[in-house]
Amino acid sequence: MRSRVLIAAAVTTLVAGLAGPASATGAPRHAAGPTLADPRPCPGEPGFTCSTLTVPLDHRGRVPGTLDLRVATADNADAPKGTLLFLTGGPGQPGVPTINRIANQRLPEVARQYRFVMLDQRGTGELGAIDCPQLQAQVGSSDIAAPTPAAVKECSDIVGDRKGLYGTEQTVADYESLRQALGVDTMVVDGVSYGSFTAARYAAVHPTHVRKVVLDSVLPHVDPQADDGLYIVGMHAEARVLRDACQAAPACGFDPAEDLAWVVRHRSDADGVRIFDTMVSYEFADPTYRNPDALPGGQGDIVGALHAARHGDSSRLDAIIAAFKPGGDDVASYSSGLHIDAFCSDGVFPWGRSDTPLSGRQTALDRGLRRIDASRFWPYTRATAAGSGFTQECLRWRSRPSAEPPARLPNVPILLVNGDHDLSTPMEWAVEEARHAPNGRLVIVKGASHSVQNRELGHAGRDAVIAFLGG
Repeated sequence: MRSRVLIAAAVTTLVAGLAGPASATGAPRHAAGPTLADPRPCPGEPGFTCSTLTVPLDHRGRVPGTLDLRVATADNADAPKGTLLFLTGGPGQPGVPTINRIANQRLPEVARQYRFVMLDQRGTGELGAIDCPQLQAQVGSSDIAAPTPAAVKECSDIVGDRKGLYGTEQTVADYESLRQALGVDTMVVDGVSYGSFTAARYAAVHPTHVRKVVLDSVLPHVDPQADDGLYIVGMHAEARVLRDACQAAPACGFDPAEDLAWVVRHRSDADGVRIFDTMVSYEFADPTYRNPDALPGGQGDIVGALHAARHGDSSRLDAIIAAFKPGGDDVASYSSGLHIDAFCSDGVFPWGRSDTPLSGRQTALDRGLRRIDASRFWPYTRATAAGSGFTQECLRWRSRPSAEPPARLPNVPILLVNGDHDLSTPMEWAVEEARHAPNGRLVIVKGASHSVQNRELGHAGRDAVIAFLGG
């Protein structure tokens, strides 16, 4: 899921062959264990040390080779409440470049009590971002924009026999190697967006090594209904969010969800996908969805733009769609190649998992979509779900699937925090995930959109996090 910082048993055995943990300073207790090598000050980030963690390319041992991951650690190794591993989103976004913003600018109260640790997820960042030029140019950091089949094939050829080795199963094993290299028995794990997915999966697979968990802008870590990849919940949630936005003074006096439904049905199916992508992108500029000044030249207010389009003037809506045209993101800041392998290797779709033969997938997709009541897609359509980037990428991506973790999260304190205006990871997903957390508490932040800890305009969500971690 998008998170712009500027935005089971099988898995448990993945690191069983690794030796004991390192000391708190990063020096190895056993030479064979994971270590943080080449420590040095993080460039331009005083108070943080950057190191390199070398991990197996395949923690299961099927494919030889290693990967080097960048790690940033706060220098307060003796922090009174221990280590906090903060996980960024995407999948595709590195973590190291954002540690100062998260720790010192957004959560300084937490940084005084915990030692912040962040890393560049495998396949991201300066050391190892997967670079698929066509995919990067066409969709960049968008989840929803659909690439061409040629772009997907190019990326498949580039990743080659490494496909499936960038999924969350392997990433979770990287986190466990990092814990050992840090020399800590337990950590607090705090994840945003896709980071919430990996944080929950780490907690489910390594329950004895987590003390508390924060899940911010929640993507459920299991998908028993096999529809998260179709983004149905996100599409349907837009009606609720837009109607809520229209109730704020001065009230709109019309139904923006009906406007959206009308526009989607009176433009092409491809335009329906573009509108869906634009809606999810727009929340990063304007969580009210009604501010004309959110874009240059007073071109904001997507609610008003949809209303005008329904009544014959599409110029404002077209301008907003153009303003949020996807693609072109710097690969070191966001790897769309990593995104496709991680998401498709993790996901469950109408055709099954990522190792299902490509032939027959389209038929299975068509059959699966027909079985879903049309009201679940509203204000969008089945064609929007079929044509979105999630579906079109994974339809053509064959890889080793990630192992499924336990559905039940450990009985440790878990805070789930979500904005009620979040369209990327709607609050309905947070409610769903809370059912898997026996010691969970759900906080819904009124008026907030995606990535509460990083982007909330107010402080209510962060106050909930600060109180939870300070207790």
